[in-house]
Amino acid sequence: MKYDVIIIGSGLGGLECGTILSREGYNVCVLEKNRLFGGCLQTFVRHGYSLDTGLHYVGSLGEGQILNQSFRYFGIMDRLRLKKLDDNAFDRIWLNGKFYDYATGPERFAETLAVQFPHERDGLEDYVRKISAVGNLVSVENLKKGFVSSQDGLKYMYVAASDAIASSVTDPVLRNVLGGNCLLYGGERGRSSFYEHGMIMSSYLEGAWRCVDGGMQIADLLVSCIRACGGTVMNCRKVTRIAVEDGHVTGVETVSPDGTSEFLEASNVISDIHPLNTLAILDRNSRVKPAYRMRIETLDNTYGVFTLYLMMEPRTSPYLNYNIYFHRGDDVWYSRSASRGVFNSCLLSMQPVSSDSGYASVISVMAPMYMDELLQWEKTGPEARGDSYLEFKARRSAELMQFLGECEADIEGRIACTLATTPLSYRDFTGTCEGSAYGLVKDCSNPLLSMVSPRTRLGNLFFTGQNVNVHGVMGVTLSSIMTCSEFLGQEYLTKRIAYA
Repeated sequence: MKYDVIIIGSGLGGLECGTILSREGYNVCVLEKNRLFGGCLQTFVRHGYSLDTGLHYVGSLGEGQILNQSFRYFGIMDRLRLKKLDDNAFDRIWLNGKFYDYATGPERFAETLAVQFPHERDGLEDYVRKISAVGNLVSVENLKKGFVSSQDGLKYMYVAASDAIASSVTDPVLRNVLGGNCLLYGGERGRSSFYEHGMIMSSYLEGAWRCVDGGMQIADLLVSCIRACGGTVMNCRKVTRIAVEDGHVTGVETVSPDGTSEFLEASNVISDIHPLNTLAILDRNSRVKPAYRMRIETLDNTYGVFTLYLMMEPRTSPYLNYNIYFHRGDDVWYSRSASRGVFNSCLLSMQPVSSDSGYASVISVMAPMYMDELLQWEKTGPEARGDSYLEFKARRSAELMQFLGECEADIEGRIACTLATTPLSYRDFTGTCEGSAYGLVKDCSNPLLSMVSPRTRLGNLFFTGQNVNVHGVMGVTLSSIMTCSEFLGQEYLTKRIAYA
């Protein structure tokens, strides 16, 4: 069989592209190298507990908001099990002994922080105006007009998030508070763009939601949608080659766990895996120039994440309906040189037992970590890294718990068991280069250099996923719409979604 479109990778971007194109009549095949679908949406089970991989909360899911409308078009919105986080504080920033709350809604957000920073009321209002301006670049109204995002967004890509915050407020503590959730996008001072910061903050200010029973439900629902529309979704099928003849992709070679190989023909291929990994399996050809390969090879990846899962004994740990970002020191932005081997920041997020439960089943604690710390196990695979790796994880877990203690984090309840994962886990189970949590760095000093277009010089090979636009559920969804617009036309697709 020859498919209209083969999609490499079943992360959110791959599944969304598969859903869109299969709904619009394309014969689609999604290929996943692992057993589980979903990439960073995966939920896996250890000791009887379901653990989230990367999705801990999501914004813009309220009625009339862009992610809600996109999920409605996919046919999954009304089937999701969601719990809205507290409007008075969906995020709390702990900074050197004090809590600062992020409230839902731009006006309430500014007013809440103005209680602790009355001298910065005007600056906070200026900040939320900037955030709203970035957020308004994408909206259901824009979809109705026939486009995904306003071109005005480019100017925000040239501004560092840390600089934009500093231009609004002068208080050094408040500047850190406003950058306090930078772990959400791999934030680096002077490098991460205000476009990323603004898109993510605007999305959560519209309302923050947690997936009850894990983010895997999104992947499962999208897989069901693709299959219901006649598409194919296969796991345990690793793509080892993208074949090119006469300047066009002709299909892909796959290998199964038993070593069986198969060539699948396709009129088009969409890659949801990292561009560097895509180029590694792409046949050499005259269309993709060495300069392009070199540019992709030299781009930096964002840092990875060390995650410590605390699996709590039933009904012992009260559920907190917000997230907490802990920071110590005088700078919340991550520094690769200053922070290597030391935990100075982390995110604490809870998984509820159910939507109406007052208890947490799992507490996830996530902290930045680069692959640099893991080089001695770089060539190893899961379950084959040896005792030294287990000792490393145990030591770093203890250090992370000590850091929480120093931040006066009061974790109530009894811990039944723990599990630690590193950037190596991300690399092996989600296919991200260097175990990066957020893909390529979108460097504000040269955003066009680090920008990956959905279209390639090969007319029927496309990119999608977090490396194309902004990472996260909303960013990847917008990237999926942009990629599929190359097939369907942007005006047609955006209006289909807007009026679904």
